[in-house]
Amino acid sequence: MLQFTAEIFKIGINPYVIPPGAVLQALFQEAGKENGPIPVTILLNKTAFRQTLVRYAGAWRLYLNNPMRFALQKDVGDTFEGSIAFDPMPRSIAMHPKLRLALQKN
Repeated sequence: MLQFTAEIFKIGINPYVIPPGAVLQALFQEAGKENGPIPVTILLNKTAFRQTLVRYAGAWRLYLNNPMRFALQKDVGDTFEGSIAFDPMPRSIAMHPKLRLALQKN
């Protein structure tokens, strides 16, 4: 896992951090790409979260959902230390059988 320190910003209603350049480059290398969403695991106060690093408005952003911010006990404007790693595990979920049946009927 790559250690980093970042400040929490907010765009619209969404809190996020911008990982440092060296961390981004290491993630790009491990993911084998520098574009499109990059799945990651982030460790915040000993709690692991699966998240996706995305590029938006010219910057790579890691959005922080409520469970992540609660684990951090931090908010917009605060700085925190965390760890991040590329996560190659698939991010798909199985379709619910009732939805599959409804789609087959229509």
